[in-house]
Amino acid sequence: MAQETRATRALRGAGVAFTVHAYAYDPAADSIGLAAAAALGVEPGRVFKTLMVLADGKPACVLAPSDGEVALKRVAAALGAKSAAMMPPAEAERISGYKIGGISPFGQTRRLPAVIDASAAGWDAIFLNGGQRGLQVRLAPAAAQALLAARTAPVSTRA
Repeated sequence: MAQETRATRALRGAGVAFTVHAYAYDPAADSIGLAAAAALGVEPGRVFKTLMVLADGKPACVLAPSDGEVALKRVAAALGAKSAAMMPPAEAERISGYKIGGISPFGQTRRLPAVIDASAAGWDAIFLNGGQRGLQVRLAPAAAQALLAARTAPVSTRA
């Protein structure tokens, strides 16, 4: 597996400290984030999933813990929108430039508004997709927030 992706190049180019963690990707997993956490041997709450949404019809990126559910009303509020909906998978791939299961918030084809769940601040480091299936990057949540110019808000509820 190549560990150099657009995401890792974006992180390196921005001078962000991170480590790369590969794992055996299971396409049949019910939850990619939970499967990644189990494979990496880390708490599911520190592995954040990258979700592509449409807020008032405009694309945005949401980072939320893999052991929670995203509340779309909270996402809309955080983005200053009236409503938010999950982006159809084909559109998410086209807009992000990544395949489902490998969507990273870093190195996307264009910069989008982003929201990171407030729970990220409770960790010294979180895991985010590294730009391909079976690849995670570990970095400080503040570094992710700064690089993405992400808003922080309580957008997820625990399962």
